[in-house]
Parts: sequence; structure tokens; C-alpha cells
Amino acid sequence: MKTEQEATSEAGKPRCAAAAPDRPDWSRFEQIVRSNERFLITSHVRPDCDALGSELAMAGVLESLGKEVLIVNAQATPSHYRFLDPQRKLRELGRDVSVDRCLACDVLIVLDTTAWAQLGAMGDVLRAFPGVKVVIDHHLSEDDLGAELLKNTEADATGRLVIEAADRLGVELTPEIARAAFAAVATDTGWFRFASTKGATLRLAARLLDAGARPAELYKDLYERETLARLNLIGRTMARATAEQGGRLIYTHIERADFEATGADPSDSEDIINMTLGVAGTEVAVILVEQKTGGFKVSFRSRCDLDCAEVARQFGGGGHRQAAGAFVEGTLEEAGARVLDAARAAMR
Repeated sequence: MKTEQEATSEAGKPRCAAAAPDRPDWSRFEQIVRSNERFLITSHVRPDCDALGSELAMAGVLESLGKEVLIVNAQATPSHYRFLDPQRKLRELGRDVSVDRCLACDVLIVLDTTAWAQLGAMGDVLRAFPGVKVVIDHHLSEDDLGAELLKNTEADATGRLVIEAADRLGVELTPEIARAAFAAVATDTGWFRFASTKGATLRLAARLLDAGARPAELYKDLYERETLARLNLIGRTMARATAEQGGRLIYTHIERADFEATGADPSDSEDIINMTLGVAGTEVAVILVEQKTGGFKVSFRSRCDLDCAEVARQFGGGGHRQAAGAFVEGTLEEAGARVLDAARAAMR
């Protein structure tokens, strides 16, 4: 396994570059799908709902065409997202599926990331994969994964791109595909409240609703099944929240000891940063989450002109203009000082 720095800087030679990064060449994707039978789908570590929903929706699209599909991630599905996968299609590398089985597929599709560092152990699978490699993503930052790139940075979510692929393939949207895609799009747009939400997003949501998605059920499963452990973790994190820059900047952190004290899972820290944006006057939010192996996962959020992806890139990360992340080594004091200095400088 290469170091994160080596993996991030590694460049592979793509079999064929996309016609234009911001306009996915779905005709090329159709050619790949029609001429192959066995597909491997993966996404990033610490998978969110866009990653998992996109994987499940893409699997449904390919299976409707009679293809053999295997979904394998480097990490297990977070417990609070398992309801998305009643048929247990989401597998974990090493525990459920071997590397050899992955390498026996014809096509590997990477969804919702273009970063070596975010693939975890699936990065080694991608490097060794002998077949066709495809990346479908909507994030600004990218590494050269040695794959055909189908990217649209203006898309609200990777789930939207999956539906575009389904349309090109002439696949009718089933309730299962619609449910997974709706979860992907709804969560990555903050349930359609983020500034990135467009009219096309809402039209897509209506189409998915007509195809069988059930927003009320999804919302309940996503946001109304909190555990006491997560609520206690939220309480500890919010109690540390500090505002400066006249209230424009807010930041907080989570330590490993907080997970131990509350019994919360690492995935329970997801979305806590968005709660800090609810404080009146807040324009930029930062959270540092200590990792089991050391260092901190850092998340940035903005509802002003500050480019979160640009700040995250200073630490080898990336993402969107209003939401991005990175990994920073060091103690809380060291990592916090570096990250906050970068945020303050970007706000000037």
C-alpha cells in the first residue's frame, strides 16, 4: 500500500480522456456498457449518501441490462445508511469480497471521487485492474486515476450523473433506482436548500418521485432515527464551538476521546458541521475530527464567496466551492492552527 502522499501524486495514463470534463461523453459510456458483462463499482472511504446512493442506482441500471454487478468499498457501510441497501449489495473489500474477485471483472466504475487518497484499499485494486476503468464524478479537484473521466462539476450530485447515464442507456427508472438516486441528490443538496440547487435538480427530483422514490420515508430514515450516542456527540461538539471574525467564522472539533465517551461511531460526526452554519451571521464553518490512526479529517463549509475547495487544496484535499475537506497531520493544536490560519486568510 502506497503512502497517502504517493498515492495522491501518482499519475496513470488514461485509456481515453473524456471529450470534455464538464460534458460527460455518455455515448462512450454506452459503448463500454454494451460491450462488457461484468462490472465492479466502488466509491470513496467514509462513504456518504451520494456515494452509496449512486452506487446502488448505477447497479440497478446495469442489472436492468442483464449485467453482472459487484459493489465493493474499502470500508463497511455506515450503520445509519444500511437502510438504503435492503438487499445487501454493498460489500466490503477483504471481508466480503477478495481482490482476485474484483480483478476478474471487465469494467471498474469509480463514483463520486477523483482522488487516490479517498479510495483507501480500493486504490490498489484500481491500480492493478486489467480491464476498462471509468470515473464518474462532480467534484472540482481531481487526480489522474488512469481512467476514462466522465465529470460535470456543475452537477449537484453524482446521483444526477447516474440518471443521465441511465437515460443514455434507455433504462426505465425502477422504484429501487429512483429511491437510491433521490437519496443521493437530496442529501448532497442539503435536501434542496443549498445554493447549488438548480431548477433542473428539482425537476429531476419530481421525476424520481414519479418513478417510485418516497421522500417522506427517506427523510425519516436519514434524519429522524438519531441515536443517543450521536446526540451526546453533537452536544459535546457544539459546546466547543467558537466564533470569531465578528461572528463570520465558526469552528469546533471532535477528539477520539469523544467517540469513546459517548459510544458514537466515527460516521456519527457527519453533518455536525452543517449545524454550526445555523448560527446567525456565520459565513464560514470549520470542523476537525480526530482519526483513529492519528491526524484530523477537516471539513470546510461556506455560504459566502470563500472557495472551500481552494482552501482544502492547501492541505491536499478538495471538493466543492461551498463544501470541501482534507486530511491534516499533527496534534489538535498544530492542525487547528494551520487550518484556521488558512481559513482566516481566505476570508480577508
